[in-house]
Amino acid sequence: MSIPNSDMSHNGNIRHVDSLCSVAEIEEIDFSKLLDRPSLLNMERKRSFDERSLSELSVALSPRHSSRNADNSSRFFDHPEYLFSPGRRSFIGTPRSLTGFEPHPMVAEAWETLRRSLVFFRGQPVGTIAATDTSEEKLNYDQVFVRDFVPSGLAFLMNGEPEIVKNFILKTLRLQSWEKKIDRFHLGEGVMPASFKVLHDPVRNSETLIADFGESAIGRVAPVDSGFWWIILLRAYTKSTGDSSLAELPECQKGMRLILSLCLSEGFDTFPTLLCADGCCMIDRRMGIYGYPIEIQALFFMALRCALALLKQDDEGKEFVERIVKRLHALSYHMRSYFWLDFKQLNDIYRYKTEEYSHTAVNKFNVIPDSLPDWVFDFMPTRGGYFIGNISPARMDFRWFCLGNCIAILSSLATPEQSMAIMDLIESRWEELAGEMPLKVCYPAIESHEWRIVTGCDPKNTRWSYHNGGSWPVLLWLLTAACIKTGRPQIARRAIELAESRLLKDNWPEYYDGKLGRYVGKQARKFQTWSVAGYLVAKMMLEDPSHLGMIALEEDRQMKPVMKRSNSWTC
Repeated sequence: MSIPNSDMSHNGNIRHVDSLCSVAEIEEIDFSKLLDRPSLLNMERKRSFDERSLSELSVALSPRHSSRNADNSSRFFDHPEYLFSPGRRSFIGTPRSLTGFEPHPMVAEAWETLRRSLVFFRGQPVGTIAATDTSEEKLNYDQVFVRDFVPSGLAFLMNGEPEIVKNFILKTLRLQSWEKKIDRFHLGEGVMPASFKVLHDPVRNSETLIADFGESAIGRVAPVDSGFWWIILLRAYTKSTGDSSLAELPECQKGMRLILSLCLSEGFDTFPTLLCADGCCMIDRRMGIYGYPIEIQALFFMALRCALALLKQDDEGKEFVERIVKRLHALSYHMRSYFWLDFKQLNDIYRYKTEEYSHTAVNKFNVIPDSLPDWVFDFMPTRGGYFIGNISPARMDFRWFCLGNCIAILSSLATPEQSMAIMDLIESRWEELAGEMPLKVCYPAIESHEWRIVTGCDPKNTRWSYHNGGSWPVLLWLLTAACIKTGRPQIARRAIELAESRLLKDNWPEYYDGKLGRYVGKQARKFQTWSVAGYLVAKMMLEDPSHLGMIALEEDRQMKPVMKRSNSWTC
């Protein structure tokens, strides 16, 4: 699918944005061509949205909704312009799309719920809180999470409201510069916060921001993914608005360089992947993802490619671009060679020889074939494949992780053939991965003795619950984007229809439990903001597929890993 190199700004003007070259086009030495900043194409983005006032389209609040959100409503109605604002684009009531996809009545309620989650700092919207459910203890669900805001930010961008995203980017950038300390240890300068909160002092009539860099998180783990999501959202803002001035601010350039410095620093690593602790991303509790989790590696790859387009060509920027180019070559080869699993590769691993000592070894990680789990042989279809969850010496985590595989497609970490294979697997294993409520954050669940060892008997991550095989509606937007990019919109449509049968009725839960995702999660918050935003983004992308340009990078066409067999290989 062709991705526009420049987008139409919300005021109708065409502005130029630096384009991203595909990894495939720049295999070996061609990454360096990006240093020359290729000429740009002018390409209008189709607008299938009607310009109309939200006041014509909003629905009345139900008593149920009002009572649950009393605290947030008072904050929100201090700024009614964000609910009833003429001239704003809305997905509600749009004409029938070219895809034949009819807008669903629950879209209006979704927008209303999303707007009620807005957080304001000194009169300006700066993000959305994690959940507006007042029936449960707040814990940290009243904070603005960087990863959680991404689908909210995309929804506002697609609806022609970029200022909210701009404010969020600048406020989190300011937080990055804060001193970050856990006990007596100082975190790296480039670490982005996991979340922040606005505190209001009624006595002094002042507001302050409080950030969490992991010092308050369960397990005290810093969020590795926050910086990557920040770069990805900055690129989405730039592509959506056509305005590169935000990314070109010295503060934003420095912020990107600080994030990249953390990731590109040299150490004892023998792999181009990032070594991470458990709980450093969306899966923020102990779930056995320590090492080199696919979610982080895919986000790392995508953030590097986004940064490649956003960094200025000054002395500091060029130095980082050169380092990014080298890392992308190594990272793409490593991931496509060693993380990829399909029927043939699984059969090859099953027949591996061990204790190989040579640079020509096939079993380079010395994985013991007897360690392969029984379930993976039944799960793997004849046609299809996916990036496994993790690989390190003598260890392969064969679990399927939805976010990492979808990001691999969107970033073109996956080759076109691999992208199609991932979609083939999703279709052939629909009951396991989507069930009655899409989508499984990972598959399968770990249970019994393995659950006790891997999770430490975590009562929240019991089998088929939460991060241990739970079903998360937020993943709809990632699946939809991947479906559009691979030319399979019917898969996304099927998933969205499943979600529409339950989400509104169940009050937008955070996640669902059970092997088929049939039950609302035992500790799931209601009115979970990214469940709402994920649904809206998925709907808007199906209505206007050109939105994909802000979150997808061009497909590669040439780079393919070369696998070598050792002399000990047995046919």
